[in-house]
Amino acid sequence: MKFPALLASCSALAAFALAAPASAEDGEQDTHVQPSSQIVVTAAFNRDRQDVISGVSVLQGEALTQSLRPTLGEMLDRTPGVSATSFGPNASRPVLRGLQGERVRILTDGIGAFDVSNTSADHAVVINPLLAERIEVLRGPATLLFGSSAIGGVVNVIDKRIPRVIPEEPAHVDMIASYGSAANERAIGGAVDVPLGGKFVIHADGSYLKTGNLRVGDYVLAPRARLTALANAGSETEDQIAEGIDFAANAALKDKLPNSQAETWTAGVGASLITETGNLGIAYSRYDSLYGIPVRHAIQPDQEQEGPRLDVVQDRLDLRAEVETGGSLIKSIRARAGFASYRHFELEPDGAVGTAFYNKGLEGRVELVQADRGAWKGASGVQYFSRDFNVIGDEAFLPRNSTQQFGVFTLQQLDFGALKLEGGARYEHSVLEAKPLLDQTQFFSGKRTFDTVSGSVGASYALTSDWRFGVNLSRTVRAPSGEELFANGPHAGTQAFEVGNPDFRTERAWGLEAVLRGRGEGYSLEASAYHSWFSNFIYENLTGAVEDGLPVFQFGQADARYYGFEIQGTATLASFNGIDLVADGLADYVHANIKDIGPAPRIPPLRLQGGLALNGSKMDLRGEVEWSDSQTRTTAFETQTGSFTLVNAEINYRPWGSTRPLSFALSANNIFDVDARRHASVLKDFAPLAGRDIRITARASF
Repeated sequence: MKFPALLASCSALAAFALAAPASAEDGEQDTHVQPSSQIVVTAAFNRDRQDVISGVSVLQGEALTQSLRPTLGEMLDRTPGVSATSFGPNASRPVLRGLQGERVRILTDGIGAFDVSNTSADHAVVINPLLAERIEVLRGPATLLFGSSAIGGVVNVIDKRIPRVIPEEPAHVDMIASYGSAANERAIGGAVDVPLGGKFVIHADGSYLKTGNLRVGDYVLAPRARLTALANAGSETEDQIAEGIDFAANAALKDKLPNSQAETWTAGVGASLITETGNLGIAYSRYDSLYGIPVRHAIQPDQEQEGPRLDVVQDRLDLRAEVETGGSLIKSIRARAGFASYRHFELEPDGAVGTAFYNKGLEGRVELVQADRGAWKGASGVQYFSRDFNVIGDEAFLPRNSTQQFGVFTLQQLDFGALKLEGGARYEHSVLEAKPLLDQTQFFSGKRTFDTVSGSVGASYALTSDWRFGVNLSRTVRAPSGEELFANGPHAGTQAFEVGNPDFRTERAWGLEAVLRGRGEGYSLEASAYHSWFSNFIYENLTGAVEDGLPVFQFGQADARYYGFEIQGTATLASFNGIDLVADGLADYVHANIKDIGPAPRIPPLRLQGGLALNGSKMDLRGEVEWSDSQTRTTAFETQTGSFTLVNAEINYRPWGSTRPLSFALSANNIFDVDARRHASVLKDFAPLAGRDIRITARASF
């Protein structure tokens, strides 16, 4: 299915929308009102969080404004069960329950990002957080709607680039501006929606971000890396001396993270036809970014010292259509499609292009939402995804390759009041083909085909009117990615010579999760515990060999176990003169082991976080302490990571109260300027987290 066919399908749906009878449930939406944070919209039908039989998080409103960062990973790192790859301040992807990369799907309004952030931790996610209206993180049965690669979970960023509602004003404007002191970060973004003729809405948006080098709390190198560099001071090789490498100077670096600056701009236009019975929308957007990758400083002889800049451009076209049929069998038909052309150049210090990445992606899905029949509701659909990927240059670690996937999925629910049942299933056909150039004889040439079936079932029971306990069981099967099958070359970004295996089998996992949610007068609690048993788990292992001056990492397969828990809660301790004193806290933990290998790499340690807030009608004050334990369970090629404690404070101010669309957020993060390093980061020994950072954000909607 090519993009013109998807466009024709969506147009046909729109024509049907204009002629279809109105559903009895249709009604005007207020363009200023977002769904409650207790409602989950990432699925074919909205669901109350209380009823979702798996871990789920929703970030919107003031929480989204306070969390605003240049990268999606850093925005979500205080969410239960979420860490980040933290490859410097410009490339940070979410890590869900210790799983990252290919096992976590990053979506924008239900469709993939079409970037190459899953390929390597130094590649940024091409989604602009400045324009996000809502972010949802979920796992469990609903993830089967979005692909078998969502074995770890789904992060869906929802924006308004394709309008969903007709503004009541002659023009509706959203604006946001932010400043962060740690990197002299300046950001501004805005969007405008203009109604035309009662049924059409025109949309335009844009954003700009510029940062300097990130200020850090102490030395750039981790303590063990500094000691190694000092011990080797004076033993630099002739080649290293010629490149200006000085181990002692590297050990002395502090305060600023070299080569961590960035400049990014985006622009987009969209239009929608909106009627009482459906809508059709289209949008075009462009993303352009130039950012630095923190230098991986050499600390011993014969090591290379890399610190490239990445020049990223993506052009993207999106479609969305929905028809409310009013039928007794099918309630609505939804279609979503996207196409993007992406490229990035890895620039040498002199500005020359060292390696170029090219990616063209297409994804389309059609969902049929069933009419409710008593206790039964559900949705089913089909999905198509294709990717053409090529790497050109001295560090081309992959051949030219393509991926095509076709999926059929369903999500079904039975609601008997106290007892709720949920099940999902997905069949997926995947074809991955390596097509190396004539001079790329080191790469595998050929095709692999996989047919996979995944499914999940769950049940929840209302212990009382406000407390619900649920359990879900899943069986997920994932086809290996092109990177895992076909890699065979140097990858400077991760300082590894990566070797895949074209004979890999599908990765399989049994998962069991229990969830308890409850709320009452002045308090709420949500806790989940999970255990996953993997077979043919794909991992990287250090072989001890060296190629092109880089250590060789060979992809392998083995059994693995992941288990852990997440818990979060809030409680109103006192109320006086319209002000509430509220305490909140969270904790999360992951334990992961690969059979016959040992601990899985880059697993976040135990984390505890607690806050105390004063919430009023115009102003909120909050203080927070976050403690991250040391990580001593490491694989052979990792170093241990020390514990750290961050103290943060924030103020939210609404000059005209919560009913008016203007707010200011002021925060002080890492107040005591501590040296903090995230264990999930490949670059943690060379790139700590930000030091003290004072941030102010203003948001307006009118």
